[in-house]
Amino acid sequence: MSFTTQMDAAKKGIITKEMRIVAGKENISPVNLRDLVASGKVVIPANRNHTNLMPIGVGEKLRTKVNVNLGVSKDCYNIELELDKAKKAIALKTDAIMDLSCYGKTREFRRKLLDISPVMIGTVPMYDVVGMLDKDLKDITVDEFFSVIERHAEDGVDFMTIHCGMNRATAARVKRNKRLTNIVSRGGSILFAWMELNNQENPFYEYYDRLLAICEKYDITLSLGDACRPGSIHDSTDAAQMEELITLGELTRHAWQQNVQVIIEGPGHIALNEIAANILLEKKLCHGAPFYVLGPLVTDIAPGYDHITSAIGGAIAAANGADFLCYVTPAEHLRLPNLDDMKEGIIASRLAAHAADIAKGIPGARDWDNQMSTARADVDFKRMIDLAIDPEKARKYREESIPECEDTCTMCGKMCPMKNMKKILNGEQLVLAD
Repeated sequence: MSFTTQMDAAKKGIITKEMRIVAGKENISPVNLRDLVASGKVVIPANRNHTNLMPIGVGEKLRTKVNVNLGVSKDCYNIELELDKAKKAIALKTDAIMDLSCYGKTREFRRKLLDISPVMIGTVPMYDVVGMLDKDLKDITVDEFFSVIERHAEDGVDFMTIHCGMNRATAARVKRNKRLTNIVSRGGSILFAWMELNNQENPFYEYYDRLLAICEKYDITLSLGDACRPGSIHDSTDAAQMEELITLGELTRHAWQQNVQVIIEGPGHIALNEIAANILLEKKLCHGAPFYVLGPLVTDIAPGYDHITSAIGGAIAAANGADFLCYVTPAEHLRLPNLDDMKEGIIASRLAAHAADIAKGIPGARDWDNQMSTARADVDFKRMIDLAIDPEKARKYREESIPECEDTCTMCGKMCPMKNMKKILNGEQLVLAD
């Protein structure tokens, strides 16, 4: 039996090879996974032109996934450096990479990235529109917008962020309800400007079926972007954000009718006490579609430390049902991240995701922690370092401060409770004095 997309296959009762691979990774039966894909609660982004992809599932009952953003810009145009970042991100076990390139030979970089990446690749085609077409924003036509979408699809991109929910009604609400930070979505602000300059509807909303046809043709997962995501905790959960979310829910159902997989994108900056409500609203209004959050950042005062504010918010969001975390680096709001920034962001987001998976009761999530605890009880520093989420850093710290006794550390020394408790419980003598 033939099928067009993973969702189409699932609805027809077919278990694809991608579903079998994902099920094996996630400790879930292929049949249960197929049913979740059919219902839209799990997506498997897998463009049929991304030939070296190792498929990954995102959504309900699966491990929380982490995305890394990278890409070239006018001020930092270095394709090789960005490819090095991608290789490092893959080595650090990211689940996805988004290419946010917005200047120069974006297609050259995108194709090289797809060639080296076994993880799913996402893009925001709107970033590519002005540079690729080399035209003033006002003069870009609807057909030209879609030509960029088609090019990204042909190249093999697995998921695309498209701001379909920023229609004229939502744009009017933004203007009526003053925000502290207006629209902070780069793609959303470009689209808003085009709509204002031309006095026209959002082409991706007006011609949504045309977009869905491209997604179905290549089996691209549509990541419905949140143009109105809050850029400050002052603006979170406001009228514009909620109106757009309602629209995204309607667009989700229509995409599912065309067998197109959907992810919903979310905030952004949001206070701790609003996170659970935001997740609940997304899951209700968008019918259980996987939720992809940027952070969220829980305070606005931490330039240089936003990987921490993001990890705090990400852990709470994922524990409450968010499925996909977009990493944030220490360079957020300040500059393009370097390799070290990227590593800090990945580790912070992976920790948030893992902590949430423990809280959600994902099968096997606690196994890693139990192994680490066993190594600590055995005072086995080599094993502890090997099990660390960042063995390189753990090894460096250990080697920088060597204890007198190898089976202790320089904080506790002979007073090491792990070592001493084992001795006492084994009936051995304990000597603490020098």
